[in-house]
Amino acid sequence: MSGVSETSMGVRYAKELIVYQKAFELAMRIYECSKRFPPEERYALTSQIRRSSRSVCLNLREAWGKRRYEAHFISKLTDADGENSETDTSLDFALKCGFLGTDQHRELTSISAEIGKMLGSMIQNPSPFLLTPDS
Repeated sequence: MSGVSETSMGVRYAKELIVYQKAFELAMRIYECSKRFPPEERYALTSQIRRSSRSVCLNLREAWGKRRYEAHFISKLTDADGENSETDTSLDFALKCGFLGTDQHRELTSISAEIGKMLGSMIQNPSPFLLTPDS
């Protein structure tokens, strides 16, 4: 979904953005599946994948708060996109290490890819989301 259609629906809060909702869902699903990662990964992959997946939502919230300044808004969206890419890479490690099955990996990375496309759309066309003196 492009940014334009979301703003035309009257999105007022970051939590109403479809991209935020998908990122939150992904972070929660990663949290649940990472509970089964081995204990020796607690301070490595488990911590890293949980942190990066949650950071997508946190950066989206920060971006939303900086909508008065296009450069700051884009910067935080770019940070969210980077964290999403990091999450995707961690999912690849979890698959290769045998902590995720192929189907679960495919499902989670598909959601991550969708989030990445949505963030990319917002980065390429931030105008509909920015606060203007008239908003």
